[in-house]
Amino acid sequence: MTADRSPGLAETARVLAEGQVTARELTERALARIEAAQPRLNAFRVVRAEAATAEAEAADRELAAGKRLPLLGVPVAVKDDTDVAGEPTAFGCPGDFPPKAEDAEAVRRLRAAGAVIVGKTNTCELGQWPFTEGPAFGDTRNPWHTGHTPGGSSGGSAAAVAAGLVPAALGSDGAGSVRIPAAWTHLVGIKPQRGRISTWPWPEAFNGITVNGPLARTVADAALLLDVASGNHADDLHKPPAIRAADAATREPGRLRVALSLGMPFTATPKRLHPLVRGKVVALAERLAALGHDVAEADPRYGQIGLAFVPRATAGVADWVRRVPDPSLLDPRTREAARLGRLLGGAPLRLSRRAEATLHRRVGAVFDTYDVVLAPTTATPPRPSAPWPRSAAGAPTRR
Repeated sequence: MTADRSPGLAETARVLAEGQVTARELTERALARIEAAQPRLNAFRVVRAEAATAEAEAADRELAAGKRLPLLGVPVAVKDDTDVAGEPTAFGCPGDFPPKAEDAEAVRRLRAAGAVIVGKTNTCELGQWPFTEGPAFGDTRNPWHTGHTPGGSSGGSAAAVAAGLVPAALGSDGAGSVRIPAAWTHLVGIKPQRGRISTWPWPEAFNGITVNGPLARTVADAALLLDVASGNHADDLHKPPAIRAADAATREPGRLRVALSLGMPFTATPKRLHPLVRGKVVALAERLAALGHDVAEADPRYGQIGLAFVPRATAGVADWVRRVPDPSLLDPRTREAARLGRLLGGAPLRLSRRAEATLHRRVGAVFDTYDVVLAPTTATPPRPSAPWPRSAAGAPTRR
């Protein structure tokens, strides 16, 4: 274990449980890494230095007393769309947001597993774009190449994990906001089904589009974070049966039927798959075939799924804009999305919600034939950052 990079999530939990290191030591190292990397990566919106240190000291007392929990004393981060008691939730927006009185249900479950919350990570305004930049905080950069974006909207969480600032982090995903940063920073990102990780204090997020999901450096670590964060609040709309992701991560899958899908769902704009992306995905399919899996080209029946997506997404933006202290400070694109959401928030939204079951059956029918769909996360490689003026990039709040 080195001070300049966090080990994996499971490994960190193991060395803590064995008494090889203290939670305070690990938390202090994480905070030092965050401080050193912030000018280069700009991953964090809020750094909880004092609070995290106190949480780590409490974890050390529990460890010394013989208590064992899945993440007892392990430093992790959460995206700044998720409430942490005592901290504001700005969701990438400028303005003076009041501190939250209670933890979100997902954070409550992380704490119940013993995790130490070191900070809240940057996201673009209301999670709308596949990059992480904006007037509220500047631009978050990719640890692999700081001239490029880590993707978005969970780019701060991805940058923090990929750089080894923390072993894992929680993000959220509606249209790729965990999966895109994972793909662009060499991480494992999971968008689970609705309700697997609670979105409470909201019964569902963005009209059922957005869910919380883990970002980690290995499949096993992503499964561990998914397991400890999973579970429901009594008032969640979606409550799937419990699973053990960690068991699936270590189970021999056998010979899989793999659908290589290079088609793209409806987006209303001309598009093509970049040759570099196509080449990498095809090479992976060939590798899977060489390992003995059955691989064939097949696409899910997407139909015009984008038409049902737009009312739900933009109406969700409109709902969130109503909670912002000063909407005039928002990016013009956000204000336009909110305007569109107000227009589509009536009959079009109701029609979109009624279409969900049909879309689920149509798209999900591919799994009647295949076990896995192998598809590009994005049609293009990561794009260069578009740096905001330094005056726009505020330092993270330190508490």
